[in-house]
Amino acid sequence: MEIRIQGLTKHYVSEGKTVKALDNVDLTIPANTIFTLLGPSGCGKTTLLRCIVGLETPDDGEISIGGEIVWSKARGIAVPTEKRGLGMVFQTYAIWPHMSVFDNVAYPLQIRGESKDEIKRKVAQTLRFVQLEGVENRSATKLSGGQQQRVALARALVAEPKVILFDEPLSNLDAKLREETRKELRSFMGSLGITAVYVTHDRVEALALSDSIAVMQAGHIVEIGSPQKIYFDADHRYVADFIGRANLIAARVVGQDGDLTLVESGLGPIASQHRSLPTGSEVTLCIRPEFIRIDGSSQAGAGRNAISGTIESLEFIGEVYEAQIRVGNERLLARIDPDIPVKEGDTVSVNLNPAHCLLVSA
Repeated sequence: MEIRIQGLTKHYVSEGKTVKALDNVDLTIPANTIFTLLGPSGCGKTTLLRCIVGLETPDDGEISIGGEIVWSKARGIAVPTEKRGLGMVFQTYAIWPHMSVFDNVAYPLQIRGESKDEIKRKVAQTLRFVQLEGVENRSATKLSGGQQQRVALARALVAEPKVILFDEPLSNLDAKLREETRKELRSFMGSLGITAVYVTHDRVEALALSDSIAVMQAGHIVEIGSPQKIYFDADHRYVADFIGRANLIAARVVGQDGDLTLVESGLGPIASQHRSLPTGSEVTLCIRPEFIRIDGSSQAGAGRNAISGTIESLEFIGEVYEAQIRVGNERLLARIDPDIPVKEGDTVSVNLNPAHCLLVSA
């Protein structure tokens, strides 16, 4: 089911001040995709999710699900949460401690008045899907964190919702379990082929799980794109910085050379990915640490974007060293292979592939 949001606004009053949690948001979430709302705490992502599900009442705008309007200020429409055909997985799982796994999962069907045989069949089918067969009679809160997360997912899926919504469901798991559960969740959602809306502040989760990502800031959607587009080819400085570690350097466009845009920066003259920008435009040069190539030579190499710098610090983090490299008045964060024989204080050759030099809004 496609979700369409138009002009959605939600304000809160806190300590006498009006806070714009959502500020005239327009958004279309395609059917049968995993769509992630990504941003820092307070950006409005959870408020937007809660408005979709009906747990918050917007101040203005319109929400439609599968072509049916479920909320509209202008039309006076407000479909109750339980009639929107949605499933929800909360950050805290919201598992009832006095109920067994079976009863937790069966609850949405019980309140819908389905027969005992139908409930038994659907619960068994759903538990089998989330790989929890054999634990039906156990107390849900006696399970591991990953299993509890799957109980919450099963409860959301058993009623066969048109859309399922996730509010940071992995944030309470430890790092290793979060990674394992993330892979399971991606596999589950891919098998179901329904629309999923996922809220997180974790960029790795967003990149690993999503078909599309909307990056939010202060009640606005800044940019929407595939994980690859958002990471490798963002249009905005805020997005490039939020989605991953990046070197962000002030630059000015000085011309075009075929399929490259030339800029002057604190690193010197740099050739970058093509952008249709007039000469003199102020921009930000974005270079990911993993795309900076280092060798032990004390002289700058030949060719485009070959410069020299001094290693100010080296930090071993396992598979690579992270280095701070001084180039003029700029400092570059780079990732260096442990096999390259360098140490703090060395002058090294730095090579920047123009394909990985991105220009974003200043």
